[in-house]
Amino acid sequence: MEVLNYMQIRENSRVPKYKQIIDSIINNISIGNIEINQKLPSINMLSEEFYLSRDTVEKAYNILKERNIIVSIPRRGNYVAKVEAKPKLNILLLVNKLSAYKMSIYHSFIKCIGDKANIDLQVYHCNELLFLNSLKNAKVNYDYFVVMPHFKTENCGHASYTDEVYKVLDEIPRKQLIVLDNLLPNINESVSTVYQEFDKDIYDALSKGIDRIKKYSKVVLVYPEKSFYPYPKRILLGFRRFCVEKGLDFDIINEVGEDMVLKKGTLFITIEESDLVNFITIARQNNLQLGTDVGIISYNDTPLKELLGITVMSTDFAEMGKNAAQIILDNKHASIKVPFNLIDRNSF
Repeated sequence: MEVLNYMQIRENSRVPKYKQIIDSIINNISIGNIEINQKLPSINMLSEEFYLSRDTVEKAYNILKERNIIVSIPRRGNYVAKVEAKPKLNILLLVNKLSAYKMSIYHSFIKCIGDKANIDLQVYHCNELLFLNSLKNAKVNYDYFVVMPHFKTENCGHASYTDEVYKVLDEIPRKQLIVLDNLLPNINESVSTVYQEFDKDIYDALSKGIDRIKKYSKVVLVYPEKSFYPYPKRILLGFRRFCVEKGLDFDIINEVGEDMVLKKGTLFITIEESDLVNFITIARQNNLQLGTDVGIISYNDTPLKELLGITVMSTDFAEMGKNAAQIILDNKHASIKVPFNLIDRNSF
């Protein structure tokens, strides 16, 4: 029977079977899979199809009758009587850290979703074990899993995935999984993604400012090799490729120390805010003008950087959250690359 094709009863779910029947019927009515006046499967048919007791199916049907969603016609069966508002979706949003730009994703996401979903925000701090446990313990409780895969390795480096991460993600139905911020090889064709390409993005953004960058005698990327929240090494790859192809003198250092000597004619690119703060402090102490004596470009935009007039390279985090929410609202599969821009505020 056609209605049976749309129904889903999860054997290992913590949700009681009778409630799963109710939710499945209401959800399919709301999205148009089951129409008003359409006949529903008989109690016997539904119990045999999903190996349920007759009492379980009968309990679900009786509750639907009490709510006037279905009506029973003697000797003919049960029919849909009306459309009930679709129940709210339950969404797990699993992010690697709390930061200004990650919160921008979150706020944009909930703004777009509106009152159509209950959103559970969990932070796993780049810890693979916390990430895995969050999914293993919750995978039967959510309609969608929006995950941001960034992990810390044993030597404090960055990893986008591990075999165990793939294994756990593979247990989630493809339509219920959205990968955010990062690309995962061998999985992205089958799941929805909203992502940035770290190596290509930094290369393209710097290329837009190449004429001004060439005025500097050296370009220095401050890339923390060992950080509590490690950064993708693809940032390094894109930076090196840019400097080599453009014939620039460049260097890569771990941090901007408080006693660092800033040389005129040097352009710095910082990722962590602590390095940006130290750079500005040293420049002011030595009466060096940003954009004239030395240059600074910061990675990832924040309201504070905008207030200070710091040029940034940044993806559109609000757009990332909005796109992820829209995929869920439209119930579609999509792979969306978020714009990454050089936002010039005259600090280089």
